[in-house]
Amino acid sequence: MATFIMCGQYSGEAVKHISAARTDQAISLIKQFGGEVKAMYALLGETDLILILDLPGVAEAMKVSVALGQATGIAFTTSPAVSVAEFDKLMAEV
Repeated sequence: MATFIMCGQYSGEAVKHISAARTDQAISLIKQFGGEVKAMYALLGETDLILILDLPGVAEAMKVSVALGQATGIAFTTSPAVSVAEFDKLMAEV
């Protein structure tokens, strides 16, 4: 499993439908693609949501990002993430 950070920004329409039920729908959708939610945070500022997910790979991350956007109206940007310890190991090989 790989870790991905998803940053979400609400559309005007998406804000109208904020609910615990929609959050549950999003979690279910992530699980359909083999993912696991590690954490979800609501923020103030340019980014409204941060999701930290474990997913099987890049293909699943792309599918989850698009599927969540279609289902919720929230625009997501998705980035792979590695722990600093893993990063240090990778950089030792450079």
